[in-house]
Amino acid sequence: MLGIFIDFGSTFTKAVAFDLDKEEIIGKAKTPSTVEIDVTLGLKSVLEEIHRQTGKRLESFKLKRACSSAKGGLKIIAIGLVPDLTAEAAKRAALGAGGKVIKVYSFELTNEDLKEIENLKPDLIILAGGTDGGNKYYPLINAFKISEISLDAPIIYAGNRTIAKEIEEILKRSGKEVWITENVMPEFGRLNISPVQEYIREIFISKLIYAKGLEKAQSFINSIVMPTPLAVLRACEGFSKIFGETILVDIGGATTDVCSISYGKPTQSGVIWKGLPEPYVKRTVEGDLGVRVSVLSLWEAVGEEKWKEFLGELNSYKNKVKLLSEKTDFLPIDESDFYLDYILSYHAIKLAVERHCGYLETLYTPMGITYLQYGKDLTEVKNLIGTGGPLVYNPYNISALKSALYDEKTPFILKPKNPKIFLDKEYIFFAIGLLSEIFPEKAVNILKKYVVEISY
Repeated sequence: MLGIFIDFGSTFTKAVAFDLDKEEIIGKAKTPSTVEIDVTLGLKSVLEEIHRQTGKRLESFKLKRACSSAKGGLKIIAIGLVPDLTAEAAKRAALGAGGKVIKVYSFELTNEDLKEIENLKPDLIILAGGTDGGNKYYPLINAFKISEISLDAPIIYAGNRTIAKEIEEILKRSGKEVWITENVMPEFGRLNISPVQEYIREIFISKLIYAKGLEKAQSFINSIVMPTPLAVLRACEGFSKIFGETILVDIGGATTDVCSISYGKPTQSGVIWKGLPEPYVKRTVEGDLGVRVSVLSLWEAVGEEKWKEFLGELNSYKNKVKLLSEKTDFLPIDESDFYLDYILSYHAIKLAVERHCGYLETLYTPMGITYLQYGKDLTEVKNLIGTGGPLVYNPYNISALKSALYDEKTPFILKPKNPKIFLDKEYIFFAIGLLSEIFPEKAVNILKKYVVEISY
């Protein structure tokens, strides 16, 4: 049986073809995405390349599935009560479902907030707030305010269940599309994010692919079944079941995503874990750390003094970086291009992993020094995987990926110390995630064959 898997990416449309009986790759292709013009143009281009490599037309493939992060991915706004509690819970639910959280709001929405929400044009809003039987005021007042803005994005309510019916009625009266699900935090400090994530995926499949113009692709393939980041996350979960706790870095033109499959409990004695419980499967998205679309914000986040350490005189590099932000489908041509992409990737990965993992703070008590841990301790994670075009196709990829490792200069940032390093050299993680939902065993076997450990 033959299978073909397609990713409609923000920058490139990609395809991977497998002989699923032999569990082998038989063809790969990519081309600049054409979602802004006609999604099928890019799709036809990669299908032609697959035909050139394999001799097989689309009708030869029994299994045809796709994922998408086109037009910036699934843009989500999360609204909660307390920033570190229900708002954070809503944000984690969105990220774990493959979304890109473009803004998080807490407490009562202001008029300025409402204007900003309208301008941001999210694909989806998650409204949370209050434990079950707890605060009612903020979810209700925010529902009233959202009902008055001119925005037709679906709204998932995942807050205090005692007012769920009232929330639904408020929003439906103004013509909003409302989905009611379980509270993301039914009790103080207890997360319940899976029901929200199921709804996010259902909305993506049933509605949002049409909003992004991807419905034209449906005549070519069986279905677009999930956001690309969720497909990559599914592949990472499958990998961790074989090899143990894992952290994955996925670098792209618009974002750098980090996934960790790990409990993240303190590994040192005398450390107290603070904050919300960490999910075993965690994903973060850094929308300011891409190496094309958001490269100017990456440049700013790192700072010129740090760039000078790596690049020396900066004037020519500033011009190149500006060019990359404008010509987002640019591919390296010569050594200087590859080197600049390496340096950009190095810093994007470094910052993204530092933001994802946990950290320690010193607490001085009458009994002596105690350490507080916020977030996950990833120092003992066994595996580090790198994926994403800017990493996979760069000859300096391992050097760039090593920026994700623990640094003795910043010992309180709990990055992995001595993991095995794996590289998605064939750039197939998205395809593995899609395949794993139908043939999980074949997905695992292909992972073992093509995602290889790299010595460093």
